[in-house]
Amino acid sequence: EVQLVESGGGLVQAGGSLRLSCEVSGLTLDELAIGWFRQAPGTGREELACISLRGISGGDGATYYAGSVKGRFTISNDNAKNTVNLQMNSLKPEDTAVYYCNVRVLPTAWGNDDGYWGQGTQVTVSS
Repeated sequence: EVQLVESGGGLVQAGGSLRLSCEVSGLTLDELAIGWFRQAPGTGREELACISLRGISGGDGATYYAGSVKGRFTISNDNAKNTVNLQMNSLKPEDTAVYYCNVRVLPTAWGNDDGYWGQGTQVTVSS
């Protein structure tokens, strides 16, 4: 059974930082894309960052970012823990949303919403 478990959300003031983690288990496929999406109330789910990996325990792969978070957010993988992290700096009130981890098989395209999903974690940025 594939499981994605997110953690690290919470409340932070504008300008602050949070680190989200997504622990992935139950996957034996190679050529994966692991992405972070978010969904604010009344909006659709948008992809923020993605990393491509050769299997969950593979080496570091290429990373991709949405323009709204590039330079502020960093996606990375921890091979030893089967975890993908999202470091979020310089947070803004408009970053407030539920953040979701997603795993899908390569080849894929930016923003594709197939694959496996975590339960989501709330991030709230106060002004």
